[in-house]
Formats: sequence, structure tokens, C-alpha cells
Amino acid sequence: MSETRAAIMHCPFCAEEDLHPVEEPHGAWECRSCLRVFSVKLLGLSTRRSAG
Repeated sequence: MSETRAAIMHCPFCAEEDLHPVEEPHGAWECRSCLRVFSVKLLGLSTRRSAG
């Protein structure tokens, strides 16, 4: 499993882009616009295909 963190582009709460990785909790991001700290977790891939 890779330890590389993919960059998050927008805060899921305020949609701003002023994001910075934080050490704790591991893998978390800080939004300096709304002051929230959050993490994003990939649960898996969907088996559903688009109709296009």
C-alpha cells in the first residue's frame, strides 16, 4: 500500500482551496478558510458502469 498522499483540491465543507496536510491525525487535511480538519478515505471502486 502506498504512503503517498494524493492532493485534495477543495474543502468538502466550504469548497475553498486553502488546504494543507497535517501530521495528526495521519492523512488529514486542514482548511485554513473554514478552520476544519478532515480526512478522505477511499472505500473502494464501484462496479457500476456509466450508460455512455
